[in-house]
Amino acid sequence: MSPDLPDPRNPYSMDEDCTNCPALVESRTQVVHGYGDPTADVIVLGSAPTPGADRTGIPFTGDETGETIQEILGAVGLSDSPPDTTEPDLTEVYLTYVTRCHHPERGATEEERHNCEGYRTAELRRINPELIVAVGQEPLEALAFEYTMESADELDVTAEHATTIQGRGFEILPLIEPATASEAELTAFREHFADELDRDYRQTKGQRRK
Repeated sequence: MSPDLPDPRNPYSMDEDCTNCPALVESRTQVVHGYGDPTADVIVLGSAPTPGADRTGIPFTGDETGETIQEILGAVGLSDSPPDTTEPDLTEVYLTYVTRCHHPERGATEEERHNCEGYRTAELRRINPELIVAVGQEPLEALAFEYTMESADELDVTAEHATTIQGRGFEILPLIEPATASEAELTAFREHFADELDRDYRQTKGQRRK
């Protein structure tokens, strides 16, 4: 990343001591806000921090899920770091989550997702990306209502995996959760992602639609 950019860890200085969700305050190690290039054309959006991310404080690092995402980013030229890095050197990509705190036994509740909505909305509006990689069903549903012509119950990440959904102002690339994806499914996504970058981003670099 350019040395002229702010620290990639939580570059928007979002609240690292958030107490809006009491159960998550008790279960988390730390709040995991976004990481990466705040001028990025690509956002990778997950559901919530994994145990690895809860430990490192950086989205999509610290465990097998993180390594898979980092490997994909490296394969398409958006990361210069090895997949097992805990502080990736990213180019034009920003990593973040729908909710920002880890719970070891369950996913986020509807109330907890609502409490985090302001963080995600602020990041999307400030970055205004070209592409969003939605990792799993929950991020896809979170984007559906406000940013697509589809309702949440009409979008299924398995059916839409490795395809492109037209959003309002950007495109969404659904990705099955890496922990449940086959190698063939990951390969298909990697190839589709590279094709979209070539068509939608690299050909217009320096002429961004912002």
